[in-house]
Amino acid sequence: MDESNSTGRFQLKVRDKVLDLTSPKIMGILNATPDSFSDGGEFNELESAIGRIGLMVSEGASIIDIGGESTRPGSEPVTEEEELDRVLPILEKAIPQFPDTCFSIDTTKYRVAEEALKLGTHFVNDISGLKKEPRFVELCQQYRAGLVMMHSQGNPKTMQQDPTYDDVVDEVYRFFEETLHSAESKGLDCIAIDPGIGFGKTLEHNLKLLAHLEDFKKLGYPILVGASRKSMISDILQGRSVENRVTGTVAVHYDAMMHGANIIRVHDVKEAHDSLCVYKAISKFRDS
Repeated sequence: MDESNSTGRFQLKVRDKVLDLTSPKIMGILNATPDSFSDGGEFNELESAIGRIGLMVSEGASIIDIGGESTRPGSEPVTEEEELDRVLPILEKAIPQFPDTCFSIDTTKYRVAEEALKLGTHFVNDISGLKKEPRFVELCQQYRAGLVMMHSQGNPKTMQQDPTYDDVVDEVYRFFEETLHSAESKGLDCIAIDPGIGFGKTLEHNLKLLAHLEDFKKLGYPILVGASRKSMISDILQGRSVENRVTGTVAVHYDAMMHGANIIRVHDVKEAHDSLCVYKAISKFRDS
């Protein structure tokens, strides 16, 4: 990790690439699942998945995050073999086909992460924040890969039943302090942190985390925010359907970039890229 932590600008060295986060980057979502809340069943065939990746790259995604297990609220876990069968053929074809793009594996399973890294994947995106699989630290070190460390409360099946915190900002911050310290003590510092919007949080919890996003810059690591099409958008917009949450998503992510987000994780790359271009154009004058 290079550059000054105090500026919120970073360069992450992941395998053979340097991901320059001097300005925010877009992570495009590819769910190779039949049941994800937004695009389940759309891209779980190899050719449709590769076509979707190509479109997202052409629209401005710097990272493609591929997952083979739905983590929507209430979702059931899948077996290791089923998850491997869903993601490995896509990674095997996509990584050499898009050599300028970083790839991320969205998983909490050690073997899934390991097999993906063997194929050249650049990040492990762990929604459990090392709670399910602390060995991800050593695994990422072994392959010189990056780790996305997300905060969550509970598990996808039960996480939204009654999430409670005394002080959500303080508790999430302390979680990262402790987990980052543990990872650093083992030599891993190629990490991005994700406050976990919608993962064991109410609307109020989500809004408080976003409103205090700048607090997390003090931890000295890049911040990833993923609010794409999530139910908080529907809650704010009084029941808006999944396919009609794009504008709300863009607004949330723009605000997040204004307050320190280095990576935004999205379904709708074109719209995110348009907002990023506007953000960068204005920021040139803000920084001058």
